[in-house]
Amino acid sequence: MMTLFEHPGSSNCYKIRLMFALLGVDYACVTFEHAKSHNRSSEFLKQNPRGLVPVLEAEGNYIWDSTAILVYLARRFDGESWLSVDGLAMSRVMQWLALSQSEILHGLMAARHIILGKRRGVLEDAQGLGRVALGVLEDRLQRNNWLASEGPTIADIACYPHVSRAPESGIPLDAYPAMRRWIARVEELPGWVPWTPRAG
Repeated sequence: MMTLFEHPGSSNCYKIRLMFALLGVDYACVTFEHAKSHNRSSEFLKQNPRGLVPVLEAEGNYIWDSTAILVYLARRFDGESWLSVDGLAMSRVMQWLALSQSEILHGLMAARHIILGKRRGVLEDAQGLGRVALGVLEDRLQRNNWLASEGPTIADIACYPHVSRAPESGIPLDAYPAMRRWIARVEELPGWVPWTPRAG
């Protein structure tokens, strides 16, 4: 059985828990309650030299970074549905994966963490970057039900967590009706689980 090393409050770890749930795949879980102290241990650094979660132990290997893990799970368990190997289709997914790790991460997530007192920064700057991401997403979702394809892909899973919690970043979603409908579609997927700490 695969083992996920994670921290309950991490959005990147939630992406992996959500992907497992949508795939209906069982896994073991090792939870770090105090991520920074545990992640820098010499033992953990052998698994991920960056010292970050999530890390997935699978097939005798350690896979680190949420994007890499999403790619692995999609290709191993679901063939073409969540991540096609067609060059053009894959490039469309990768575009949104890039957005999830740039404007969404440094905008929406950063603003939320500033508000929660978890990091320092200029809130207005982070919110401005977050609004850029929301504008790009809204434009796409006004014309399409899903981000990269006719159905859900790992692009939707990667972007969903912080977009769904944009109000916690100080950005209401009233002006983004297509995005609100997309959030509802994600949450209607069979197997969907909310972003809450997993026990064990």
